[in-house]
Amino acid sequence: MTTPHDHAAVHPRFPQARPASCPFDPPEDYRDWRLREGMQRVTLWNGSTAWVVTRFEDIRAVLSDPRISADGRNPGLPRLSAAGQDQTGAEPPFVRLDDPEHARQRRMLTADFTAKRAAALRPQVQALVDDALDEMIVKGPPADLVTDFALPVPSRVIAVLLGVPYEDHAFFQQCSNTLLDMSLPSDQVRETSEHFSAYLHELIAKKATDPGDDLLSRLLTERVDTGDLTRRQLTSMALLMLIAGHETTANTIALGTLALLRHPRQLALLRDTEDPAVVGRAVEELLRYLSVVENVVVRVAAEDLTIAGQEIRAGDGIIVSLPAGNRDTALLPDRPDVLDLTHNSRAHLAFGFGVHQCLGQNLARMELQVAIPALLRRLPHLKLAIPFDAVPFRQQMSVYGVTRLPVTW
Repeated sequence: MTTPHDHAAVHPRFPQARPASCPFDPPEDYRDWRLREGMQRVTLWNGSTAWVVTRFEDIRAVLSDPRISADGRNPGLPRLSAAGQDQTGAEPPFVRLDDPEHARQRRMLTADFTAKRAAALRPQVQALVDDALDEMIVKGPPADLVTDFALPVPSRVIAVLLGVPYEDHAFFQQCSNTLLDMSLPSDQVRETSEHFSAYLHELIAKKATDPGDDLLSRLLTERVDTGDLTRRQLTSMALLMLIAGHETTANTIALGTLALLRHPRQLALLRDTEDPAVVGRAVEELLRYLSVVENVVVRVAAEDLTIAGQEIRAGDGIIVSLPAGNRDTALLPDRPDVLDLTHNSRAHLAFGFGVHQCLGQNLARMELQVAIPALLRRLPHLKLAIPFDAVPFRQQMSVYGVTRLPVTW
């Protein structure tokens, strides 16, 4: 059982910052942990301890083992910040539940996030991307690629899909930013969570009397009105989808563009192709190489078990490092620490693995396949407007990226 002070002084701290020398790489210690036998025991912010999983095959084993729980109500689940500790009494979203309840709620959403549904949305996403680029070009350089392009595109997409008014984007983007900030005090995060939930609860109440052609309205009619889902559960579901639906994609667009600017041959390969297969492969490699979801995937052992020769006791917390697993030679034998858009990276872990694998991955892939090539083609002379060393990275966030990215062309 994990205890608050389980020989904390002898364990390294978690999480760690990505190296300043190459901020696209996982923390250097994570690579060393991956090369050791067993798994690494770490100390968290409050002195409690947990196991960190860094190898590709071990991550797949952990995320597919029914003896390992994702239940957010379990006190043994690692809390990676004071804010996370404070959320134990909240209504957990379905990703923080185990089967069968996790699967029951997830099935309510699968039809809206299939590859076929994402393909049907592609023309609409292309139009949103073109509009954002038109506005950026008319305004002229320099521009902040985060606020002018990377953030608006996925925010508009998920707002339309859910039926959230995009004119409220400043509010929900700021709420998302606060909820993902691991450095903030718990009372600030709790207050933001309450305001965000109240906003969505009120929006759902309006849709109950005036439904639209959107996902939240459909869930109200087909699930809440039939008793399959409570309004509180729907609010939790909406909050999760709204945050995850724009934060991860926005940060991948911005950070991916920065990585390509640092690798001009790779940039040219993507910019100069019209081949959907080449674009698709490039996006998978960017997802693998960047792995922006880095401090989110946590689990707890529901019973005693052994993973990678490591004995884990019931109640032990487990942290899954997707960035470390995506740099494992077991996934990519050929230069896994190198960005190469010709890599076959499709088996990467950027969307997780197993029954909790990211529901929105088809939508995210499609948005990235549209947004990044369009940006590079419309602005073939794109470059940083500040020195690379001055780019501010999101080191204290659950989803990695850059806080701003000044560019010119």
